[in-house]
Amino acid sequence: MSSELLAPLDLAFWHLESAEHPMHLGALAHFDPRPGTDGGQILELLAERAAAIPRLRMCVRGVWLPLGGAAWVADKDFDVHRHVRRVRLPSGDFETEAVRAAGELMERPLERGLPPWRMYVLTGEDDGAFAVLVKLHHALADGMRAVAIGAGILDQLAAPTARRRRPVPPRSWLPGPHQVAGFARDRVGELTRAVGIGASVMRASRLELGAGSPLAADSSGTRRLATAVLDHEDVQRIRRAEGGTANDVLLAVVAGGLRRWLLERESRIPGAEPRALVPVSRRRPGAPPGSGNKLSAYLLGLPVAEPDPLARLAAVRAAMDRNKAAGPGRGAGAVALLADQLPPLAHRFGAPLAGNAARILFDLLVTSVPLPRSQLSLGGCPLRAIHPMAPLARGQSLAIAMSTYGGRVHIGLVADGKAVPDLDRLADSFGQELADLLGASAAR
Repeated sequence: MSSELLAPLDLAFWHLESAEHPMHLGALAHFDPRPGTDGGQILELLAERAAAIPRLRMCVRGVWLPLGGAAWVADKDFDVHRHVRRVRLPSGDFETEAVRAAGELMERPLERGLPPWRMYVLTGEDDGAFAVLVKLHHALADGMRAVAIGAGILDQLAAPTARRRRPVPPRSWLPGPHQVAGFARDRVGELTRAVGIGASVMRASRLELGAGSPLAADSSGTRRLATAVLDHEDVQRIRRAEGGTANDVLLAVVAGGLRRWLLERESRIPGAEPRALVPVSRRRPGAPPGSGNKLSAYLLGLPVAEPDPLARLAAVRAAMDRNKAAGPGRGAGAVALLADQLPPLAHRFGAPLAGNAARILFDLLVTSVPLPRSQLSLGGCPLRAIHPMAPLARGQSLAIAMSTYGGRVHIGLVADGKAVPDLDRLADSFGQELADLLGASAAR
């Protein structure tokens, strides 16, 4: 039987998951309806296109060799309708109800015996406006790979891809005779390197953030979502005036939004800067997305104690410049690189330890997911907005993901529902912070 071994980092994401900490990415996409198109038609179109993507027919199975490994194997009983569902929302504001429903659906871990993904068509009572929620396990896709899978669903690339692509037989995980002795010889080394994961995590960790911070919380297993939309041209105006990158501006907006939110809820501003883990793709520009995760990360102290918005931006820009000069292979952010070098058995032992240590490595995740610049649609219905969503690390209560599409920056916030019941207030603070930053930049 042909199969493909999970890459080391994919295997780490697979072992990091628990019932309270599902490791799936998400995206909530809103579409403008086309006359004559209803939710049932969109559901069938989504099912047809998803079934045509070979990667979405694969599930994870354990293997004997290498020890502790797992492989992607075609699901012989694959039924796309087990993965694509329709959810009718109650009456009320459609976008508000869609975000609420998406939060409830994001709480549910993906069934591990099946291909690890789900898609939901969310429709209102009048069968007009609709949204699509996508859940992909992090072992299946990083942000870039998720975009590539999404491209096979949307109108612009689905049909040409189906005609051009030929299935590529996956590599076999079965070892040759000369490899069997190597597996036995390496077993002791694998156990040693498993312990090394914990040592590396502890060397890069810190304990300054107090347990009372709203960014640190024991998981309740609940999820709350919120969304925000920023004007991308405003971001670019600030970038042109102040230097740096658009991502620097967005990270400064996150820092200022967190400061505003903490003050509004009468929380203490942390004495130590909250650490953001900022993922970095290791894919070469223009290279195909491939099948495995290719990630490292930078660590960024968010200057929430700084009251001046331009000073916050300058601090973020300087810190990101230092990160880029050092490269993504240093500090706690490089744990993903370390994980990518370890053998499978090390992940089985080391992933739970690394998951428990996440809160002493960083305080929240802030990630950007690039999207195509062209107008996208599904069944002829234009894509109006798409909010990416990131998984929550163990012991943390907030993750922020951003994508730029259609002249807007769409932000998706995922939080522990009990730790952050006022997530909408935080989402609102980003727009206010961008306006303050723009005003301060224009005034000088």
